[in-house]
Amino acid sequence: MAGTTGVEGDTANGGPSDADASDRMQGVVPVPVESKSTGNEYAITADTTIHVDSEAATGVADYLAGLLRPATGYELPVVDAPSRGPDGGVSLLLRGAPSKVGDEGYRLNVTTRGVTIRANEAAGLFAGVQTLRQLLPPSVESDTKQAGPWTVPGGHVLDYPRFSYRGAHLDVARHFFPVEDVKQYIDYLAQYKLNHLHLHLTDDQGWRIEIESWPKLTEIGGSTEVGGRPGGYYTRSEYEELVEYAQDRFITVIPEIDMPGHTNAALASYAELNCDGEREDPYTGIEVGFSSLCVDKPVTYEFIDDVIREVAEMTPGPHIHIGGDEAHQTTEEDYDQFMDQAVAIVEKYDKRPVGWHQILAADPPESTVSQYWYPGREAPDVAEAAQNGIELVASPASRAYLDMKYTEDTELGLDWAGLTTVEDAYRWDPGGFLEGVDESSVKGPETALWSETVETLEDIEFMLFPRMPAVAELGWSPESRTAWEPFRQRLATQGPRWDVQDVNYYESPQVPWS
Repeated sequence: MAGTTGVEGDTANGGPSDADASDRMQGVVPVPVESKSTGNEYAITADTTIHVDSEAATGVADYLAGLLRPATGYELPVVDAPSRGPDGGVSLLLRGAPSKVGDEGYRLNVTTRGVTIRANEAAGLFAGVQTLRQLLPPSVESDTKQAGPWTVPGGHVLDYPRFSYRGAHLDVARHFFPVEDVKQYIDYLAQYKLNHLHLHLTDDQGWRIEIESWPKLTEIGGSTEVGGRPGGYYTRSEYEELVEYAQDRFITVIPEIDMPGHTNAALASYAELNCDGEREDPYTGIEVGFSSLCVDKPVTYEFIDDVIREVAEMTPGPHIHIGGDEAHQTTEEDYDQFMDQAVAIVEKYDKRPVGWHQILAADPPESTVSQYWYPGREAPDVAEAAQNGIELVASPASRAYLDMKYTEDTELGLDWAGLTTVEDAYRWDPGGFLEGVDESSVKGPETALWSETVETLEDIEFMLFPRMPAVAELGWSPESRTAWEPFRQRLATQGPRWDVQDVNYYESPQVPWS
């Protein structure tokens, strides 16, 4: 574990200093739209209760209590709020928030009497809870009882997101990650107010989701991973468990079934998906662009229909990602024909198709979302599509691909898109990165973590932290509030928190760690 002990400087009476509390108010990541310190503070004690005004607020309150109970040792009961309004303690209220905070924003007030978070929707309360979490001492992240005291700096926060879409991608195909690891990944996204999880479920190296109508996909295709070790897959119930876990944290899962390329795991599972009728051998390397479904066979589209139908049944979110990248074995004509049918199948099951930006070559309908991933800022075809109504997700590999190395000496990661420092991950504008694309065409940013070299949760953490919070801030905070120098100072205050959480983060020399 990198960094320091994570315990704040103690005063003579054993508690955090006033300066510590003030620093916490000014150290929130992502930076709020507005925040102001008042100099006083509120202390959560054994007598504190959490007040709610609705069933929707109760779910968020239960989450908050679950966060705070291990470290504080307090009961923190969740009770109905008095009809007259907040009466001390912590109040989570779905009334009284300004309309401008929308569905995900909130207003947070801390006085000597208590903490009040107001929002228009439960998602806004949840975002406010993540801010409250950072206003408490880092030791609140401990899973064992700590001494406290549990002071919250007095002040006011008004906050809401810049982009409605703030995503993170995880490749579970090249290396498989079990359910508990993905849940931890979801928790990390929630901590920094991301709201979409893009799961890359299929590729040449592995098929990771159970499809009942095609069982060999997991029996054969799910049995391997990069390097030749046994792989794994999610049963329907496990995938649904992950979806529900994410939903409880206001995160929408976007499953990706990559096609027509990146399909060797499927081609190794079923001979009929190959043009020659022969099964491919399982693949455990990291090269790309060599595989393709057989575009001319009717069974190919029967296969896609079954897979999309079953995935749609398990996925309440509005999107299904169908890849479309690096289909080097497919002619331009065949690619267009294939994508016309694949997009139609997604829409048949009432889902909105998403594809990597190469899908634009097939001239998909305006309902399609294109995910831009090339490193550079110039992509005239993507700009033209945006001008014609296509929405974009911004994932430039030189900024948002968190599988890139930090430095030449970084053990994990690749470097085909260059080296990506923390500063690189922060110094770009998701709404203005692509030349010729107006911000109104950009749904938001998404980080990507491909797993060619990433094998464990500790590896995931190392590549994620501290770059994921950097991109998360670009997605949440107003552009006028994002600047590198103050960000690196605020990011430094997260280090002690990650130490307590036992996060294996990269201690970048660009950040003045506490």
